[in-house]
Amino acid sequence: MAEGGRRMHALAAAALGCCLLLPFPAAEAGNLSLLEAAKPVQVKTKPFDRFQIGRDLHTFGPLTFLGGLELISADRNVGGLSGLLSLDSGNQILAITDNGLWFAADIKQSPDGTPLDVTNARYTPMLNRSGKTLRAAWQHDTEAIAIDGDSLLVTAERANDIFRFPWPLTTGKERMVEELAVPAEIKALRGSKGLEALAMAPEGSRLQGTALAIAERGPSGSDSIPAFLLKDGHQEMLSVARSDRYDVTDATFLPSGDLLLLERRFNLRDLVGMRIRLIQDADILPGARLEGQVLLEADYGYQIDNMEGIAIHEGPDGATILTLLSDNNRSLLQRTLLLRFKMDGL
Repeated sequence: MAEGGRRMHALAAAALGCCLLLPFPAAEAGNLSLLEAAKPVQVKTKPFDRFQIGRDLHTFGPLTFLGGLELISADRNVGGLSGLLSLDSGNQILAITDNGLWFAADIKQSPDGTPLDVTNARYTPMLNRSGKTLRAAWQHDTEAIAIDGDSLLVTAERANDIFRFPWPLTTGKERMVEELAVPAEIKALRGSKGLEALAMAPEGSRLQGTALAIAERGPSGSDSIPAFLLKDGHQEMLSVARSDRYDVTDATFLPSGDLLLLERRFNLRDLVGMRIRLIQDADILPGARLEGQVLLEADYGYQIDNMEGIAIHEGPDGATILTLLSDNNRSLLQRTLLLRFKMDGL
């Protein structure tokens, strides 16, 4: 995302300015010990309770805005946050940065899941199999993260690789277990628009045990976006329909097997934009061209930035809670935002 980040920085300067059928994964329940050996870092938060700027609205289609936080830190390593997991009933997050770091924090929240503050923030470098940091080994530009049983999958965009780490990351010093063998079609993706999203189909769903990997963009702005179903060393290709100049940034499966797709755009014509699409489980098939239903679309009149992470957890009343995270590209002109929505029945 470095190229996109530089473009976004320049453009910003110029502009100045459902019903759940299955239980949530086991990793969502109980207290988790994460990154115990990581470096602590001070993060201040600025809360806000309106998603649309200047309007006191909370319902946006099937989504109810619970609240948001702007994360502020003098340490630039807190920037560049991409892939995201919401853990321990929303009390913790684990994210990755595009320069090869793990980032974890505790989320102070109200009973309904509204985020109130971020505490116990810490980060540590990802290590490859030989113990080198991914940045030193030129394996960084990490963008997406997903839990696969007792392991964690991470994508690296420019190299178009998928790495496996042990799970949970108790110390944060755990080394990479392996680099997955990926098909030639993945390795051939555009380096700066390569593997950007990764989601693991939940237990009990039709695609159980299958990872869905999606590129940021296709060969050109008018092409569909390449996507891949990966399971047991086999791969099947499909694609995501690209529209309205949106690029894919992240994805997560709902317990039902349906998919939430997060998209972002930034250009002089549109300025900044975010979109969430719902794609039905039955439509996720080899050779399919996925379109889905738009659940939420927001532009510069909303509290958004370069939205790159989406994750879910189960709220206290059994509802699905969405957490979104933005990548500020370590720019003074952009913000790191954490947003929370409650997903109502569709």
